[in-house]
Amino acid sequence: MIEETDVEIGALELVSGATIPHVVQRVTRYGCDPRPDGSNVVFVAHALSGSSRVLEWWDGLVGADALFDPARWCILGTNVLGGCYGSTGPSSPAEDGRRWGPRFPVVTVADMVEAQRRALGALGIPRVAIAIGGSLGGQQALQWAHGYDDAVNHAIVVGTYDHLRAQGIAQNFAAREAIRLDPRFAGGWYDEAPVDGLRLARAIATLTYKSEALFEQRFANRPDRSGGDPSRDLAHRFDVEGYLAHQGDVFVDRFDANTYLVLTRAMDLFDLRGRERPPGKARLTFVGIEGDQLYPPGFVWSCAARWAKAGWDAEYRHLPSDHGHDAFLAEPAALAELLRDRKACAGPLARSEPT
Repeated sequence: MIEETDVEIGALELVSGATIPHVVQRVTRYGCDPRPDGSNVVFVAHALSGSSRVLEWWDGLVGADALFDPARWCILGTNVLGGCYGSTGPSSPAEDGRRWGPRFPVVTVADMVEAQRRALGALGIPRVAIAIGGSLGGQQALQWAHGYDDAVNHAIVVGTYDHLRAQGIAQNFAAREAIRLDPRFAGGWYDEAPVDGLRLARAIATLTYKSEALFEQRFANRPDRSGGDPSRDLAHRFDVEGYLAHQGDVFVDRFDANTYLVLTRAMDLFDLRGRERPPGKARLTFVGIEGDQLYPPGFVWSCAARWAKAGWDAEYRHLPSDHGHDAFLAEPAALAELLRDRKACAGPLARSEPT
């Protein structure tokens, strides 16, 4: 069973103090009917460019005979607040009938999760067994446990931790500036998408999504496979340049520039350090990814250790991969296998907390 619906949750006051008067959450549901106690419900939170349609981007983890099989689970996804795939965001109409555009307020991961919680409640689903996500989705899963641990049994936090380092914030800044500097951006009031800025933003981000080992293995310093000789013409590309250009071309056809600004700022603002509330009932599983340049696994390990020290039932799992940050999407079968056995060893980072 697949069911997609738009859930109106009314006005939402944000952490910033601003209020969005009318909020809609796009919710997609797969599989079984939810049990009253939520014991068969999995909430899957998407990363930066994902959507509520989980099977379109995580079908190796969710799907027939996968870790979360719709024959046994009720699987729910929402498009985040500020998104561009059905939920209220910068492309949505504001109260004056114009699209929000650059007027859309700053949103936080806490705002996203509050909107999700209200939407699921409106559908008669007050609690979930598992909240899982990678990257921005992992931030949401952790926020579920932190803010509403009575509404989730187990949060699985993949390829992220309880804050974003200055390095990650700087990389997000560079990507946002690429969008803002595109003349088509027009201060956020574009009618024609700022495709050049979006392409460059995606290229900058991709440098953090893939590992150096993967780039060397796939591309090295070879000329672009589609032709050209960079040793003879400055306009010709290396193979890795062609790859980055292709990623940008695909991205501009499916994503909104203002949404990029809103969601990356939410990632920047996410910071639960020093806000570890008394231990909740929710269990926490943190997954660090080998070669992850955006959320290095050593920091994921130290986050898990920090939450465990605070009294939470928290553990760390290590995902070996050459893909880097994107491994949670590129190697879902390996991630599923890592999560099947809760007694799996902690991996090579089971050592003293990194400095």
